[in-house]
Amino acid sequence: MEYVLKTESISKVYGTHRAVNKINMHIEKGAIYGFIGKNGAGKTTFMRMVAGLATPTEGSMELFGSKDLEKQRKRMGTLIEHSGVYANMTAKENLEIVRRILGITEKKTVDEMLEFVGLGATGKKKVKNFSMGMKQRLGIAISLLCNPDFLILDEPINGLDPEGIREIRELLLKLNRERGITILISSHILGELSKIATHYGIIRDGELIEEFEAENLQERCRRCQKLIVDNDELAVSLLEEKLNIHNYDVPQQGVIRVFESFELQEQMNRELILGGVNIRESYMAGQDLEGYFMDLLGGGSDV
Repeated sequence: MEYVLKTESISKVYGTHRAVNKINMHIEKGAIYGFIGKNGAGKTTFMRMVAGLATPTEGSMELFGSKDLEKQRKRMGTLIEHSGVYANMTAKENLEIVRRILGITEKKTVDEMLEFVGLGATGKKKVKNFSMGMKQRLGIAISLLCNPDFLILDEPINGLDPEGIREIRELLLKLNRERGITILISSHILGELSKIATHYGIIRDGELIEEFEAENLQERCRRCQKLIVDNDELAVSLLEEKLNIHNYDVPQQGVIRVFESFELQEQMNRELILGGVNIRESYMAGQDLEGYFMDLLGGGSDV
């Protein structure tokens, strides 16, 4: 397996606060990796460490199979937090500044990039008069000037209207399919992310709790008997021994999802109680994408 990014126990501590805790992330070449977590979960901090904007407290990482991070980061483009554009300049003027900073001699690169992201006709219009979607496309254009193999985007569709979201989605798919760029993207809009992501990583309280491929998502969202218990290890042992139930998973501590024998719901509950398990909740669940992620993240709306 060829990885563009591989981290080992990457952590970031600020005083007594562990913002990122021992993350082991694996991003395959050619993937669009959807990075999901609540506000404050550590997404931006992690991305800043990968981009070299923050120094890890502990752990290590490889980029393109190498530990020479300074060299390999030249193959990366990033749009983290703010794009850093000059509002009183045009899109072309902004790109010209970045082109010179990067030492790119081909001046036509700027015009080509503006056309590629759909800003070729903006002319003398200043960035301060751009829509949010146009500003995001300009930020992506800036991150692409170095012709990266790996693109890191932090909330690129946040605050956009449906048309702006569609434009960014189509642009990212174009980058991935036509240019072969691997993308790490965080987003609050789970339904939209599911239209482009090939892989997912779920972060909660600074910890990466799951990594999986998009093709496995439908399987994870299927109908199940959901049990919230005080002792999941004892509970699954009883389900196996007493009812011969083996098709289940434990997505987080204290939560069990049973994918078979729905007709035995009452018997499940009885055997668990008799076996000393305290059942807090027991119900049938058929999750959609957002419901599945909400369960992993511990509920709430501020994904």
